[in-house]
Amino acid sequence: MRQTWRWFGPKDLTSIDDITQAGAVGVVSALHHVPNGVVWTPEEIAKRHREIATRKDGSPSGLTWDVVESLPVSEDVKKQKGDWREHIANYKVSMRHLAESGIETICYNFMPVLDWTRTDLRWTVPHGGSCMRFDINDFAAFDIHILKRPGAAADFTNAIADEAARRAEAMSEDEKKQLARNVTMGLPGSTESMSLEDVQSHLDEYGAISREQLREHFVSFLEEVVPVAEDLGLRLCCHPDDPPFALLGLPRIMSTAADYKAILDAVDSPANGMTFCTGSLGARPDNDLVAIVEQFAPKIHFLHLRNVKRDTDDVAGSFYEAEHLGGDTDMVAVIAAVIREERRRKDEGRADWQIPMRPDHGQDIMDDLGRRSQPGYPTIGRMKGLAELRGVMTALEHANFGLRYKTEHAGATTPPSELR
Repeated sequence: MRQTWRWFGPKDLTSIDDITQAGAVGVVSALHHVPNGVVWTPEEIAKRHREIATRKDGSPSGLTWDVVESLPVSEDVKKQKGDWREHIANYKVSMRHLAESGIETICYNFMPVLDWTRTDLRWTVPHGGSCMRFDINDFAAFDIHILKRPGAAADFTNAIADEAARRAEAMSEDEKKQLARNVTMGLPGSTESMSLEDVQSHLDEYGAISREQLREHFVSFLEEVVPVAEDLGLRLCCHPDDPPFALLGLPRIMSTAADYKAILDAVDSPANGMTFCTGSLGARPDNDLVAIVEQFAPKIHFLHLRNVKRDTDDVAGSFYEAEHLGGDTDMVAVIAAVIREERRRKDEGRADWQIPMRPDHGQDIMDDLGRRSQPGYPTIGRMKGLAELRGVMTALEHANFGLRYKTEHAGATTPPSELR
């Protein structure tokens, strides 16, 4: 796996120098200052390449811009309203400009209204650090009693609705405002943070959209952009819903293996693929992550490796961001499955045999606690996560002690050999 690091640009508290010292070889970034639906110009793209390639002292960093995360799909496109056709046309132009700059992989998502959603951005864990948390009861308190979405209570069990009412009653006005800010933060690093009025306006625009309608809109988008991506040699990879279940009365359509199968089958192309996020998919207890890797292995273009710890076995339940090897996901088994796929691709002669990965999220520990970095993206916590993941990868790929594999060639089985 190619080890990369997410960077939000020059204002990121983690510098390019820090990334090189952490041992990453590539960078995952985006033009977060460009509004959704607007063309990414060659000049702005080239500027980001230069920023990534240069240390503070002006010397070469040795880092490359490996993955765009994200080239956002606008709400107009998801709703098929307003300027959605113009936004798709602009998306194609941006893709062309990125490809001309050397980019090959573009991550995006198709979550309506809110992208990743958490109720607490700095929840204290037993060792004294902090992490992001999604609490279903707090979210219900937001939905029913702060946003006051019509009919919201019917979307939760009686027990959750009752607990939400109790918590809302106990909250001060400042606590309610903080919860609302946490929930409506939007896409990390973007310029778009939403007020309650913005959220409700989007909900009104979506109306009572069904899963089938939203999926149709997604397929329509892919039918437009995937052929362009294939011509340009780009790999598009959709990030799963986070969390992977319906919120705010709107469906989410990229939460399970069945969801991915529907989309990847609908527009079958090497350019249409998956961002495999162990944290997002792992928040649902009914998702078998190793099985998902094995099912979609040829279409996995990008990896987010993080772990979550679930409070219960409820599909729509509470969870927090655990240490990378410490949550409910068997990260060793997942990495082993990915390594097997990389070896298969290499044997097949695929140029993209090495899949870019990044240590996704991380707990705030040590000096992170005073930095107030982008929520979920502390420097030391992610470096710790990368070190743990790198240790697993190194062990599994060790020439003498590592994973053994088998590949099939023309109906004959190659004898097991050691990964090198």
